[in-house]
Amino acid sequence: MDIPASCGEWAYAPPRWLRSGHVNTIASFFWRRRAELPPPRNERLPVAPGVELLLRCHWQAAPAPALLLLHGLEGDSDVGYMRTMAAKAWRRGWHAIRMNVRGCGDSEPGCETLYNSGLSGDLARAVEWAVAQAQVTGLALCGFSMGGNTVLKYLGEQGAGAPAALRAGAVVSACLDLAASADALHRPACRIYEARFLRRLRDRVRRLDAWHPDGLPLHRLRGIRSIRDFDDVVIAPRFGYRDAADYYHRASAARVLERIARPTLVLHAEDDPFIVVTADSRRAMAANPRIEFVATRYGGHCAFLQPNTQGEDSFWAENRVMDFCARILLPMP
Repeated sequence: MDIPASCGEWAYAPPRWLRSGHVNTIASFFWRRRAELPPPRNERLPVAPGVELLLRCHWQAAPAPALLLLHGLEGDSDVGYMRTMAAKAWRRGWHAIRMNVRGCGDSEPGCETLYNSGLSGDLARAVEWAVAQAQVTGLALCGFSMGGNTVLKYLGEQGAGAPAALRAGAVVSACLDLAASADALHRPACRIYEARFLRRLRDRVRRLDAWHPDGLPLHRLRGIRSIRDFDDVVIAPRFGYRDAADYYHRASAARVLERIARPTLVLHAEDDPFIVVTADSRRAMAANPRIEFVATRYGGHCAFLQPNTQGEDSFWAENRVMDFCARILLPMP
């Protein structure tokens, strides 16, 4: 299965005022989004004792391809890009499945554990379920930020053994080099983002301890000053990693990029405030003919906004993802 020679127009040219990674990123939180979707049918998939995945599914009336979506750190199935991407798939006649990472969104109260960037086994369970549905004629995966790392890690781990019905993958602003991105997030220019993540993560730990007390290190939360600190203190011991460095190494998709065997689009903005794609990862993707790595000069983090004056709406990345997936799953006759 080869990647098409062309996948739409890769030239992302925002207006001058959006030619800043910070402006583009922050503007995406306030940009008006129209995401018209029918009411979802919720599915809950058990993946471990006390852990269920919550999938919000929008089914077409007839058999069709499906797009399975994963969100980023401290997001859920209702964040803007998840709804916009699902709506684009729906309008093209696809099924859309918005997956909540374990314990996120409405699944949080009943979940007995935290999540992390390396839970590709959870995605494997969701893929297994999706391709077993009679109305699904083929499946594509799309992940944003943390979810992008999970998608790439899963595809690399599966390699040529991925389910036959899984035909394509696409990621936007994927944190596929976890250590480099965690360190970038701690730079002074990015502290506004890191502070927001840390505040929400601390609150999540406290809520989890209130619902399912089992010795989470609440007394150490105040001493956490970075995402690396949080991963060292909370995530690593919780999931059996030696420390944050071990977690970043083992959970990063960068280790398995060369093994990806499905056509995969990787969209990255060079002005992303805190996602770093290392030279080693760039070489690995360049050496894998299944991967289409597109690095634009502008775009920010999970943003890529544009005016509605270029023949399409404001969400350039989501449009390119949909074009790519359609070219793989719905080839021209």
